[in-house]
Amino acid sequence: MENWDGLRVAYQVAKLGTLSAAAEVLGVHHATVIRQIDALEAELGVKLFQRHARGYTPTEAGQDLLRVAAATEDQLNQFAVRAAGNSGEIEGDLVVTSLSGMSPQITPLLVAFQHDNPRIRISLVAQERKLRLEYGEAHVAIRAGARPTEPDNIVQSLGILPVTLFAHKDYVARFGPLKGDADLDNHQFVTAISPNSRAPFQSWFSEHVPPSAIVYCGSDIRSVEDAVHEGAGIGFISLLSGGANPDLVAMMERRAEWDTEIWMVTHMDLHRSAKVRAFVKFFKPAFQKILATAT
Repeated sequence: MENWDGLRVAYQVAKLGTLSAAAEVLGVHHATVIRQIDALEAELGVKLFQRHARGYTPTEAGQDLLRVAAATEDQLNQFAVRAAGNSGEIEGDLVVTSLSGMSPQITPLLVAFQHDNPRIRISLVAQERKLRLEYGEAHVAIRAGARPTEPDNIVQSLGILPVTLFAHKDYVARFGPLKGDADLDNHQFVTAISPNSRAPFQSWFSEHVPPSAIVYCGSDIRSVEDAVHEGAGIGFISLLSGGANPDLVAMMERRAEWDTEIWMVTHMDLHRSAKVRAFVKFFKPAFQKILATAT
């Protein structure tokens, strides 16, 4: 199989459905697209498309080509990401992903690393959806909960993030203190719309706090913290965030079953790049030092 240009053209036609769309993406004339497809079909001895007035529809063989070419494109994109990261210089883009609630602790470290390495451009993607390191969506992931198990990833423990139930002092003035588990029915609570099942404290919350006591739901950890700060109710916040805010009151003593382990994850193909190695070396001890202040 030597007609790589023809495969590339046929893949775009199969994916987009029309000659004109494929020609635009490839930056060639539509006549070139027709010629490449005809040559490829002649070489393979099989029809890849059914021609009709609305465009080109892949045959069974065309659908097979689409699947193979899509997988090949993914592999080539991964190679490009790895190749870009294999420079010996600490430079280029560095994408870090974490849960939104960890942004206040992570951001100062990212800024400090960028100051020390001015040829690095950092992006922080703080969201609940896990980016896929194997597809190059991020270089480094800071994750919470159970140990990540995706294959080909290098996983390092950063330590324990302690959490407990906090409320704003104005809430406490209105509703009084929380007097243990037996008093949960008498208070108002804040939680996430889509609870993060990887968090141990969320499992406890779901089992012990009655639905009737939940008065406010946020889309993610950060929005839950914002609601607690505004006095909406009681919610889980890390001791790093809650303990640093003089307006927040710990409503219960910290429990080990609520603690969340924090992990740093890199893909094995990118872990060897100069910029990722430098970042891991800088970030790991710095973040562990921050966690130690809360435990």
